[in-house]
Order: sequence, then structure tokens, then C-alpha cells
Amino acid sequence: MGAPRQRFVQCASPAGLHRVAYREWGDAANPRALVCVHGLTRCGRDFDNLAAAMSDRYRVVCPDVAGRGDSEWLANPMLYGVPQYVADMVTLIARLDVEKVDWVGTSMGGLMGMALAGMKNSPVAKLVLNDAGPVVSKASLERIAAYVGIFPPLPSFAAAEQYVRAVSASFGAHTDAEWRFLTEVVVRANPDGSLRLHYDPRLAEPFRQTVPEKDLELWPHYDAIRCPTLVVRGALSDLLSRETCAQMQARGPKARVVELDGVGHAPTLLHADQIKIVRDFLLAD
Repeated sequence: MGAPRQRFVQCASPAGLHRVAYREWGDAANPRALVCVHGLTRCGRDFDNLAAAMSDRYRVVCPDVAGRGDSEWLANPMLYGVPQYVADMVTLIARLDVEKVDWVGTSMGGLMGMALAGMKNSPVAKLVLNDAGPVVSKASLERIAAYVGIFPPLPSFAAAEQYVRAVSASFGAHTDAEWRFLTEVVVRANPDGSLRLHYDPRLAEPFRQTVPEKDLELWPHYDAIRCPTLVVRGALSDLLSRETCAQMQARGPKARVVELDGVGHAPTLLHADQIKIVRDFLLAD
């Protein structure tokens, strides 16, 4: 369906306006839209393989959430959180001029999708939660808080790849080429030729301030969801437990759950077998 198109949409926050970048795949006139949203410190490029695979049937839109990738940073870092992110996505969906979207969300993107899908008159028709659910373990939040916003010196691409491999080891086995890709999309060049990570380090400020004393529970949002829901869980995930998934199968939208062996938090959806799971769910009647 050709190369993706880079676009921007203007969004509002209490601190002013900011541009959110997104890549769009497939026929721009296709009324069937799929929105794919990344995790806390990743970006929309993570979905390149999935978007390419789905663009024969969908107009696929992969945003960089505010403060990441090619999107602008927020003037007030305390606005980095799901309420602002969801508001931005509502603006994006309005730009697409469609009544309904299907949604794939990894980790934070899944929490955003869950919040949006649980709202009255939600535009979400089908929901894929990639290692995300209504209970986020305290242990995983502490693990993420230990590295988010803390950038080591990255004098070379090799150093950047070593760092990405270390903090993303839970993604599971990937080829050298895949690790290069996972690194390339999240680094930017400094004036002196060294590299930095792509996101605003200040997004760690509200994240660290809101790490709870126990697991974070969001069941009211999940129980309000009415659309078909798929949960993809990494079998080694420290964020989404098997027990939580069992409850997700029994209540709310009664999600279908697929577990992936040898993967923690979170599946990258780069591999053909993982893409097939998502595609089969989205295209099923």
C-alpha cells in the first residue's frame, strides 16, 4: 500500500497547544481505521511491521504520544498522563473523520485504549491490550521508575543499542537486525554527534510521583468496556499477571487471552506469529 505518510495534528492542553506526530499507512480514504499506540518510553515506529501487515485492510495510524518521537514536548510536565494522552487521541480520531476505530495498545497505549473504550459513546470498536490490563503491578512500576528519564551517555549507536537491549531485555528474543531497528527508532542525534533517547526526560516526574504503595487497580475502566477485547500477555510479564488475565476473561468485556512463551513485558509485535494473533482477532466477524 506504499510508504507511510508522516502527519501532525494540533492538540490542546491546559498549558497551551502542542503537535502530535503520527504515521499513516494504507488508503487515506478507507473508513476502517486502526490506531496503534506505544508504551511509556517507546514510539509509533514500533508498529511498522504490524501497520504494513494491516494496511491492506485498514487505514493504520501510529501516533507518537506527546513528549515522544516526533511529537512536541508538553510545556507542563505534570500533564504527562493518561487523561491528556486520551484527550489527544480523541483529537486525532476527529482528524481522521471516522466514527469508529479499532485500537492496539502496548502497555501505556493499552491503558489509554482501556480508558477510551470504557467511556460512554466510545469510538473504539475492537480493543487489543498488549500486556496491559486493569491491574498494574507495583513491582513493574518500580522497575520502570528506576530507568525512565535517566539517560546514560550514548557516545555511539553501539552504546545506544547496548542500552536498549538492557532496558528492553524483557521483550524476548530478537535478531540483531530487530534490535537495531528497536534502537534506531528511539534515538536522536545531539549537536556533538552523540545520541540521546527521543523522549522528554521530564515525563518521569509525574510518573515517579504517582507510583502507588500497592498494585495500581483500574477495574472500573475495564468493567465499562463493551467492545470485543483481546489481551496478549507475555508469559514472563512482571506487569500483567496470569491471575489478572483470568479475571479479565470473567468480567467486563470478557476478554480473550493469548499468552506468548519466552516473552515478558511487552511483546513487540514485530514477529509474524504475534502479528497473526492480532490480525486474526481484528478481522474476525
